[in-house]
Amino acid sequence: MSVITQMQERLNQLAPLHIEIIDDSARHAGHAGARQGGGHYQLKIVAASFAGLSTMQRHRLVYDALGSLMTREIHALSIDARSPQDL
Repeated sequence: MSVITQMQERLNQLAPLHIEIIDDSARHAGHAGARQGGGHYQLKIVAASFAGLSTMQRHRLVYDALGSLMTREIHALSIDARSPQDL
């Protein structure tokens, strides 16, 4: 199962209305994290569960949902987390 598929499955617990994950790992070839197997990803996610939360709180929800993927499979993650009201 690909890392993106695993990410999508884990992020489903946030009931996203929209989710987009881009693998930027190839742009970081040779980077220390890439040599250790961790990928670089961009995440755009819209979920009602982010309403009223600060950016830090939204990111914490994403990190918690991704869990152990953040320790090896994901080296770097750019997060754009919005609620439907932010659009």
